Formats: sequence, C-alpha cells, structure tokens
Amino acid sequence: MRRLPALAILCALLVLSPAYPQQTSAPAPGYDIEMLVFRVTSAAGGAEDWSAEARRRSFGDGGEAGATTAGDPGRFLGALAPARYQLGELAAKLRASGRYELVAHTGWSQTASPWGSRAGFSVQRLGMDVPGLTGLVSLERGRFLHLGLVLDYAMASPPAGLGAAPETTFTLSETRRIRFGERHYFDHPAFGVIAIVTPAQSGSSPAPP
Repeated sequence: MRRLPALAILCALLVLSPAYPQQTSAPAPGYDIEMLVFRVTSAAGGAEDWSAEARRRSFGDGGEAGATTAGDPGRFLGALAPARYQLGELAAKLRASGRYELVAHTGWSQTASPWGSRAGFSVQRLGMDVPGLTGLVSLERGRFLHLGLVLDYAMASPPAGLGAAPETTFTLSETRRIRFGERHYFDHPAFGVIAIVTPAQSGSSPAPP
C-alpha cells in the first residue's frame, strides 16, 4: 500500500482540526487631560532655600499604598483639539486677574501607566513649550487613577516677594488622586497647575500633531 508522505498527513490534520477563536484583551481605556500652567506675578512670603526643592523631588503616593502594578506604560494618543477644551473660561479669568500669568494651556489623550511605574511624558511632548519649564507628567492607574507632576521652572525674573534670585529654579512635585470632571490644583508659591481629566470621548479623533 502506498504511504502518504508525513508532510501531506500533517497538512490534512491541520485542515480538519477545528478552529478556535483567538482571545484578545480589551484595549486600554484612553483619558483626555487638559492642563493650565500659570506663574504668580507677585507672591506673599519670604526667602527660602528653593534649591532644596529639587533634592526632595518625588511623585509621592497620592494616597495609594501598595506595590507597583504590572502592565504596559501609557501611550500618547494625540493632542486635543482646542474645541474640546473645558478650561477656557478659567484661563480667561487667570489672564484678566493681573495676579497670574498664564504660560501654557494644552490638552492631550493618553492611556494610563501602571501604578508605581513613574512613566510619564515630557512637558514638551505635551505641548508646553515654555522657556525654563521642564519635567514630566504621569497618569497612573492602580486601585485609583492618579495624575503626577515633577516640574522644574527656571525663571529669569521670579515673582516679587519670594526673595529668589534671577534664574532660580522652582520645583513642583506632587501626585493627586483623580476624580473625573473635577478641577485639580497643584500649588506652589511661584507657579501652579490646574488640570482636569475625563474618559476619552468615544469615536472622537485627537487633533493632528
């Protein structure tokens, strides 16, 4: 009796074998983040050792205990179109106040990094092209969602009242637990940040880079 080659038998078995659908994991949810960065024009207070801030740089725990969770780092999904901004009225009030100078108003979409990963995006990547401003913004998901900032702002002319020399670098390092749709304030005597985070709008497209 003529024997079939082994390769032919293998091919026949593959054709006859039932096909099972491949299981795919659900895509990571996206989040829309809008952020205002402003500096103080005149501050109350006095001289401090501002250089000590840099030595204390840390995201903090944002009220969440526990070890780092597993997962992929956050992905930048694109810039938000200005038509989708929610903080425009507040930005106008800051400009008109005379007490604050608005230096950046930006928005973007991204997925969250695992809690404790400290994976973030540079302020330049996020559209904050401000002279002297550097650092990272992170969005992390553990039991809760957290927004973290580690920002350095070197100011040629620091706010009056702080006793700071020209070109002093101020550091804002803080993590906040996020509640959707709420304004979150990150305070510092020299400058500050206001941010709002919402689930990414389904079916909407980010602005082109």
